[in-house]
Amino acid sequence: MTSTSAPRSEPATPGSTRAAVDSWEALLRAQVTLLRRLADDDVWDPISMREYDALFTLSRCAGGRARLRELNREILLTQPSLSRMVERLESAGYVTREPDPVDRRGTVVVLTEAGAAMQRRIGQRHAASIRRYLGPALDDEELRTLAQLCDKLRLAQSTIPDA
Repeated sequence: MTSTSAPRSEPATPGSTRAAVDSWEALLRAQVTLLRRLADDDVWDPISMREYDALFTLSRCAGGRARLRELNREILLTQPSLSRMVERLESAGYVTREPDPVDRRGTVVVLTEAGAAMQRRIGQRHAASIRRYLGPALDDEELRTLAQLCDKLRLAQSTIPDA
């Protein structure tokens, strides 16, 4: 039996450059495709998807609190953009900003009760959308495996030296 695909210059073995690149491309393209669908969903009003992400991230932090720079590590925004977003969320009553009790130069962002309620309300609709897009594509075991692999990849970055 002959193969019709072009030979690879490097075998796709675990840890190989080819396997890493192929996996990255697949992950990135899946993420972009799903994010576009999720962004188009009619679940975000009265806040944006990015603002929801900030509220969700805070809801997962101890006491609903995080230093601004910690929040910045978890959200894909530049520091100035995040600062402006936090100002908008504060004006809407969803978060407050306080001086960091450990380092008074820093700022702690705190999720308010109204912010937690908004996060839960939108989160329920968002979770239904996620299920609608992932459920038909992956079974529960595959979803657990995907979550484990993504967590493993994310957590490993702190131990992998920069080039």
